[in-house]
Amino acid sequence: MSTLPDFRLETHFSRWEFAARYNMAASDMQTLSLAALLEMAAPDERADWEALQLGYIETWGTPALRQAIAASYATVQAEDVLCFAGAEEGLYCALLALLGPDDHALVTVPNYQSMETVPASVCQVEAIPLRPENRWQPDLDDVRRRLRPNTRLIAVNFPNNPTGAIADADIFAGLIALCAERGIHFFSDEVYHGLEHDAARRLPQAADCYERALSLNVLSKAYGLPGLRIGWIASRDRALLARLERMKHYLSICNAAPSELLARIALGNRETLVARNRERCAANLQLLDQFFARHADRYDWRRPDGGCTAFVRYRGADGVENHCRELVEQAGILLLPASLYQSALAPVPTDRFRVGFGRDHTAQGLAVWEAFLRR
Repeated sequence: MSTLPDFRLETHFSRWEFAARYNMAASDMQTLSLAALLEMAAPDERADWEALQLGYIETWGTPALRQAIAASYATVQAEDVLCFAGAEEGLYCALLALLGPDDHALVTVPNYQSMETVPASVCQVEAIPLRPENRWQPDLDDVRRRLRPNTRLIAVNFPNNPTGAIADADIFAGLIALCAERGIHFFSDEVYHGLEHDAARRLPQAADCYERALSLNVLSKAYGLPGLRIGWIASRDRALLARLERMKHYLSICNAAPSELLARIALGNRETLVARNRERCAANLQLLDQFFARHADRYDWRRPDGGCTAFVRYRGADGVENHCRELVEQAGILLLPASLYQSALAPVPTDRFRVGFGRDHTAQGLAVWEAFLRR
């Protein structure tokens, strides 16, 4: 495997995420306190918490957590779940396990950078371009043309980061059908599952649809619990999961026992947590609608389909990179400019920025942003 390039987005966050006054680019939801989560615990879970021993736990994840995760799927069993230290570890292991030097992969662009650069470090990779003029939808005919005899993987992310787009149901089903016709693995990043702004747009989870699909999820995004660092892959390809488990021996080995127990409590209350976060998104989207309507001369705004991020076009003559730099340096407003999403595989619009709307400080941040514009 060749050396991976710098992770542009994470490097930018390392500089600004905790230095900026308002993180208006966050890709996660407002979190809650440990006390608030423990209040949701069932009596047996609270007893388990009080008696918890701080030793190693199973590399696969505790049986209780795997069962709680499986309950969030239609067909997945506990034996079809492998837990990870966040989503990134799962993505890293899966893409490296599935691909070799003679293989070919297709990935959606724009994307979270590692979905592109990890497979590109070992094999040939092409884009499934998501374009604004097509509502950021994949083109099935284009995907079909790009398939090769050595294509081993199609990797997608819906709701998408950064655009917030959700593939139309027939397109998503078509992608899975293309994989099934050729025995290709289908990697589906589903970390925003449940945060659809119209419930009718909610896609099925891929692991429920196809035996060679992998559904990646995590508590960081729709649940708003990034500090737990608990992610997982669900797949009915148990032989593949066993390979991933052996790769994990070289990485985290196992998760933290307190995090897995807290994750079990969260999953037991998933409807409450995710519904609360959908309501938060809806309220903040109304604020963004009003803000961008007042500044239509500067920004082109289209409501995203899901998740808690959008990819907004900046119309100013000074350019989006300069605009984002001035906002964070002069007003403490952090946005993510398009340069952080540029791809080696396909063009990504250079006049856009990612804005997040999952945090409770959205109203205050917009007020400071507006004051900056008026200056």
